[in-house]
Amino acid sequence: MRIAQLANFIGPASGGMKTAVAALGAGYVAAGAERLLVVPGPTDAREETPEGTVVQLRAPRVGGGYRLIVEPWRVIDALEQFGPTSVEVNDKSTLLPVARWARRNDVASVLFSHERLDDMLAMRTGLDTSVKVSIGLWNQVLVRQFDAIVVTSRYARREFGAAAAAVGTPVVQVPLGVDLETFRPAVPPARAGARLRLVHVGRLSREKSPHLAVATAVELHRRGVPVALDVYGTGPHRDELEELAAGAPVTFHGHVAGRAELAARIAAADVALSVCPGETFGLAVLEALACGTPVVTARTGGASELIDAGSGAWGDADPASLADAVLRVASRPAAERRTASRARAERFPWSATTAAMVDLHASLTEDARPLALTR
Repeated sequence: MRIAQLANFIGPASGGMKTAVAALGAGYVAAGAERLLVVPGPTDAREETPEGTVVQLRAPRVGGGYRLIVEPWRVIDALEQFGPTSVEVNDKSTLLPVARWARRNDVASVLFSHERLDDMLAMRTGLDTSVKVSIGLWNQVLVRQFDAIVVTSRYARREFGAAAAAVGTPVVQVPLGVDLETFRPAVPPARAGARLRLVHVGRLSREKSPHLAVATAVELHRRGVPVALDVYGTGPHRDELEELAAGAPVTFHGHVAGRAELAARIAAADVALSVCPGETFGLAVLEALACGTPVVTARTGGASELIDAGSGAWGDADPASLADAVLRVASRPAAERRTASRARAERFPWSATTAAMVDLHASLTEDARPLALTR
């Protein structure tokens, strides 16, 4: 197999997508496939790596440090030079011409859906009905372009259900994985007093609901619970969050360089807050669980599917309900909840994710042949 991964809309805060693409790419190469990765960047560049060829195409900034490829024909040029048997598109915007090119050339195509656009945009804009109608129409276009749609949770599957079924496009649920070596339990540091330590990791942007995490800590503080929240991440709404947290024991640490250092800080917490009700999957949830830190999530969204009764708790998407969930988790014996959290994470190794994706690519390309191209 020759698998081309196309990752678009890349920026400094797209850590989950970058992690998933990198882990899958390494898995493809380990399985014996040839791999091409195409990404946007400030300039054109090409690099040969142990995980395959990486082609960077110049692309403009589109806000928040993100870049977006707006010249899909340049992606097609790279694909024609590589000659893939399948393409995996991690984008729902400007790369649709690639799917049409793949169909014309008998190349299998997979859309890897990393986010649920209807709920994400509704949370960002506040225009629930109009956004969902518009995204529903767009999804009817998407399901006609690809040979398969990959989603990461039951929650994400529902976005495509009716539209995909109407045209016979398979929707395949493949949960993501976690680096169980980097993210692992550690002995919590000694503390003065019995303060409950919470942690939130993620982009400080409205669609990720950091306001709800901070408001949960504020609610616990208002109740007189000795609590402290450490927030790790950057984003456009930090000023709003600092104002919301005024007077409460909330510390904003910004970006932490190094995944091992971040893992150590997560492992030192008692409870992780990952409360976005529109989260499609929730890599941060798995990373916390792998560190032995139980997680409180909103009842809706893909993140809620990752925990069980031993490794966390669910609450409605409001501070009072989530604060109650935090207290339920904290009332359990520490050793018990940490053991249950790590055990839950161990059900999601990256090896299972890559094996499922390799099988999918193989099933779509059984009758495909590498392209014989003349330039």
